[in-house]
Amino acid sequence: MPSAVPRPPGRAPGRAAAAVRGSLRSAATALRAWPAARWLAAAGGALLTAAVVGFPTAVIPSPLFGREVPVQWWNYPALVATAVLGGIVIATYVRTPYTGAEARFDGGNGERPEGSDGDDDGDDRGTSRLGAVGGVLSFFAVGCPVCNKVVLVLLGTSGAMTVWAPVQPVIAVASVLFMGVAAVRRLSGEVACPVRPTVAAGTAGTAAPAGARGATEPAEPAVGVSATGN
Repeated sequence: MPSAVPRPPGRAPGRAAAAVRGSLRSAATALRAWPAARWLAAAGGALLTAAVVGFPTAVIPSPLFGREVPVQWWNYPALVATAVLGGIVIATYVRTPYTGAEARFDGGNGERPEGSDGDDDGDDRGTSRLGAVGGVLSFFAVGCPVCNKVVLVLLGTSGAMTVWAPVQPVIAVASVLFMGVAAVRRLSGEVACPVRPTVAAGTAGTAAPAGARGATEPAEPAVGVSATGN
């Protein structure tokens, strides 16, 4: 029997890297095609995310919240990255009118057909979980290590400073990765999922396009002239 041809090393990692590059290109394409409404939604989502994470953790100073351990330098870029990615993820759930070649599927009424925005029930739930996990991890990452009641109960004050605090930068990186994957999945889905027509022209039981009726229906006889010519 002929021996099996050995698989060249590094082929699977190469395919994975190519898939990642393709997803990033698709995400960039989707961002370039965003209308102004999407960018406004992204800005609002980023501000909301920054407020939800930044005020309770006192990374953003306010008279309502404080912390016993000073804010670390890396808390600020972690919060900014989380806010930007969170705003992008939130904006992908905003439905917007569309124009151009896609309008041929709906008669040009400017409404996106159902199921054409890249949403898939299973993948969408997984992506939503990734975004939610990333937001929660960001909250724990930039928070005061000795202000977390759960950490204090499990590790105590000394353990919070010697065990939990050194791990927080790693949690911040994981948070940004989760949020980034969620954003790329949502954006690349907008490009990869094709727009399907809601009504197929020319099928049984549907009206043919106005321009095609002349080829499929006989012309009506002129007024005053019978069909037999009498």
